Amino acid sequence: MKQRIVTGVLAAGAFLPIVLIGGWPFILLVYVMSTAAVIEALKMKKIPTFSGAGILSIFLSFIMLIPKEFENKGIFQEIEKLDFLLLFVLLFLVNTVITKNHFTIEDAAYCVLIPLYIGFGFSYLIETREAGILFVFFALFITWATDSGAYFIGRKIGKRKLWPEISPNKTVAGFYGGIVSAVIVAAVFLFLLDFKAPAVWVLLSAALLSVAGQIGDLAESALKRYYNVKDSGNLLPGHGGVLDRTDSWLFVFPLLHMLQLL
Repeated sequence: MKQRIVTGVLAAGAFLPIVLIGGWPFILLVYVMSTAAVIEALKMKKIPTFSGAGILSIFLSFIMLIPKEFENKGIFQEIEKLDFLLLFVLLFLVNTVITKNHFTIEDAAYCVLIPLYIGFGFSYLIETREAGILFVFFALFITWATDSGAYFIGRKIGKRKLWPEISPNKTVAGFYGGIVSAVIVAAVFLFLLDFKAPAVWVLLSAALLSVAGQIGDLAESALKRYYNVKDSGNLLPGHGGVLDRTDSWLFVFPLLHMLQLL
């Protein structure tokens, strides 16, 4: 637990100032985090980072991450992200032929899915930062409150397992405790900050984002259980890998972006 806390404090100390700075430093950091997460996911399936498939998968995630403000500039004036996605699908399929099915159709599907899951998820972190820094901190604190609430309440009173086949330590009490914790944090945001959003929207969004974050955590747990790994990586002692720490974000930030459009 001590190592987990120390790593969390150091990681937050490095991440949050760059969130405050924004701009290119922030975009570059998101690219680095996304790349690390994609590499971790590829390793789960034992796809080498510097193989043709690995490089293509990472490069596809780069394209998915391109902010909207750049989508109508340069080559993206003529070619859209969807066009690039189709191109990469074809390249992965060609690879199944070249390798005589040693690189299978399942491998190809995985190498397309992972950049979409991670790249698109992180792209909404960039979009949210562009919408306003307060929304980024709102999402982060909601996620952290959910994690903490689910852990401590689940540990204290949790008996009934939430989804033991996927994540044996999560409990129903922890699930609801995470939601309550998120709503409390949202109420604090409303009280302390000029959020410029209706109170009902803030509190309801907090509850929905809390649920989304927990589903994101379960989705990554399902991925790890399928490939029989404990953590996605070991870059963050006590936490595992980058994907382990940001799996909730990949569900939270896209949903927050959609809620902002309402």
